[in-house]
Amino acid sequence: MRLSRYFLPVTKEPPADAEIVSHKLMLRAGLVRQTSSGIYAWLPLGHRVLRKIEAIVREEQDRAGAVEMLMPTIQSADYWRDTGRYDAYGPEMLRIEDRQGRDLLYGPTNEDMLTAIFKSGTNSYRDLPRILYHIQWKFRDEIRPRFGVMRGREFLMKDAYSFDLDEAGLRRSYLTQLLAYLRTFQTMGLRAIPMRADTGPIGGNLSHEFIVLAKSGESRVFYDSDFENLDWNESDFQYSNEDDLEALYLQVNSMYAATDEMHDETAWSAVPEMRKREGRGIEVGHIFAFGDKYSKALDFKLPGPDGEMITPVGGSYGIGVSRLVGAIIEASHDDDGIIWPEPVAPYKVGLINMRADDEDCTAAADDLYGKLGEAGIEVLYDDRAERGGAKFATMDLIGLPWQLVIGPRGLKNGVVELKNRATGEREELSPESALERLR
Repeated sequence: MRLSRYFLPVTKEPPADAEIVSHKLMLRAGLVRQTSSGIYAWLPLGHRVLRKIEAIVREEQDRAGAVEMLMPTIQSADYWRDTGRYDAYGPEMLRIEDRQGRDLLYGPTNEDMLTAIFKSGTNSYRDLPRILYHIQWKFRDEIRPRFGVMRGREFLMKDAYSFDLDEAGLRRSYLTQLLAYLRTFQTMGLRAIPMRADTGPIGGNLSHEFIVLAKSGESRVFYDSDFENLDWNESDFQYSNEDDLEALYLQVNSMYAATDEMHDETAWSAVPEMRKREGRGIEVGHIFAFGDKYSKALDFKLPGPDGEMITPVGGSYGIGVSRLVGAIIEASHDDDGIIWPEPVAPYKVGLINMRADDEDCTAAADDLYGKLGEAGIEVLYDDRAERGGAKFATMDLIGLPWQLVIGPRGLKNGVVELKNRATGEREELSPESALERLR
């Protein structure tokens, strides 16, 4: 994509009301623009990051055996009345009345509606287990939206819902999602620590939050430093192997990790002093095993293996897709701007033509731009008639993993400059070598 044809409204200073780093940088780098309190338009660069995150989430959900669908943003209040949650949920729910006088709401979550949908299409215990998921916009009318997309009112979320025959099956589904979450965040370049959590209005007695460590985090966290050295590799745990899943759970639970609200001083005292860590964290995911709460409320029963009627049990599993954009920036930035981990970067390479008024320089940049595209490398090409300093500042601000610089002086020597945004390392290479390096 040529920057001269793109929409990238970068600014030198963020609005005065932007409090945290991610909010400031997302506004300055032209990722989003606020349209109302806690509601944002996702501009082209930010939208690409959203889609990269969404693709990683989708890939890991699919590998875990979850089946994708899409539910509406607007829900009938009847689903929530049937489960008793319509009045209990609180003022965060945006309640709407249509022209026929029917009560609707902008969905903050989907346990009630999906349980009703699944009930209507299920006839036997042979239809279990199932995990269904979608990636959809949600709305919660926060009393004080703040921190940009970290605590907005409208947000993009992956929510999955499992249905099982019994508690043993629910545990398998829960652990499958636990593993999927660990791998999802690791692929994005994040270290997300699973911490015991309160089940809140969702219900149940088993729940974990996934916390990304960041100074700006709203939660105070306590954790075993061994979490910092764990990798959830393909060879370590398998989705389909029950023993592996139980081993994973034992490994996670053997190390202390909790938010301030769930902090257990007795358990914390058992952690060796040299491994104790305290800090702040951002919640990017939350999983729950809530049992028969919703199926029982909806009188959802199926004939079991022996002919007896059983009530399916379930869980729900959420990832804040739009919140992750902010969380990644909080965890990966410097004084000059964002530093995107390559898997979620909007483009892999920022190609800089230092002299758009120089025919040889432009010809070389255009040629390399074409070759990068042919090689399947995502590139944002700064072909604008701007001074070099402004182009460098823009590329540092938007944080693409690599910068490829073409200038008259280097061309005379047959080289271009390749810069690693994360490390700041620069090297001069032939255009061919640079292309090969980026492959």
